[in-house]
Amino acid sequence: MTNVAKIKEPAEQAPIPFTRKDMKTENDVRWCPGCGDYAILASIQKTMPTLGVAKEDLVFISGIGCSSRFPYYMNTYGMHSIHGRAPTFATGLKVSRPELSIWMVTGDGDGFSIGGNHMIHLLRRNVDINVLLFNNEIYGLTKGQYSPTSEVGKVAKSTPYGSVDHPVNPMAIAMGAEASFMARVADTDAALMTDIFQKAHEHKGTAFIEILQNCIVFNDGAFVQVSDKKQRNANQVLLEHGKPLIYDDGKKGIALNTDTMKPYIVDLEANPEKTSDLLVHDEKDATGMLCHVYAWMRHPEMPIPVGVFRALQRPSYDEAVNAQREAIIAKEGRGTLEELLNDGDVWDVD
Repeated sequence: MTNVAKIKEPAEQAPIPFTRKDMKTENDVRWCPGCGDYAILASIQKTMPTLGVAKEDLVFISGIGCSSRFPYYMNTYGMHSIHGRAPTFATGLKVSRPELSIWMVTGDGDGFSIGGNHMIHLLRRNVDINVLLFNNEIYGLTKGQYSPTSEVGKVAKSTPYGSVDHPVNPMAIAMGAEASFMARVADTDAALMTDIFQKAHEHKGTAFIEILQNCIVFNDGAFVQVSDKKQRNANQVLLEHGKPLIYDDGKKGIALNTDTMKPYIVDLEANPEKTSDLLVHDEKDATGMLCHVYAWMRHPEMPIPVGVFRALQRPSYDEAVNAQREAIIAKEGRGTLEELLNDGDVWDVD
């Protein structure tokens, strides 16, 4: 019997290292001076080289809006798609090329007005992509109309006497769609943004991140309570897994009234013994109860929660689709396009 030399499979090569500078393009960044988008772009460009993903495997897909110019400023593959339909493009690409790291960029208008239905189904399907929702509570690209997240009474170009719409709560919508990963951060908190982007990348499934972003021209100061570093500590509470909800430099905490299921503020300076009563964050809580509490905590009555709201593991849509496809191929064979076109109900037209 003749010995046949075994052909060695090529060893998997580690990604070629790159830097933040390699993420920048030659395109002029066309956002208004002082726009919060600059800070988000800088954080993303800083984070990408740390993920261990090959540069050619990074993809940025956007819809329409100021935020959706993002792919032009990232030296990666990407697509500036159509209004509200970024989730469909991102889903198709992830299913067909599951090895890619896909980042979807959208705004409060693009993502929750014309694209609201697509967003809901993306979240419930748990497609393994990362969603960056830039929420500035205004339409910036079209010059200052109120958006789905604008507050009641918002005076804007399209609502000179004040908006009468009840606003969308992005985190409540994500929770209702059973998103497996939810997080929130202000555009001025670079350290927290970088940490959340890293955790979103590591998560298997749809990672939904609401970024409270300032529009300096049409809605300046919308989130000043948490974007202003001097006010931040007193007005936001950082959610950390397994830790009690404490904020304002340890002066205050958040407890939960188990009868009404409503949170309330505890003065820890006056009542240090109350520390044991504080709500302890559990990002693995599958009931959704904690997310419901966090989603409806609003300033000025309560501090604004930031950080990772939840991080649950469940099967992703792209994995399920490809597993089903492979199982069918194993059972029935790969088939041909001609067989597909001539299978089932067909007829001839004279």
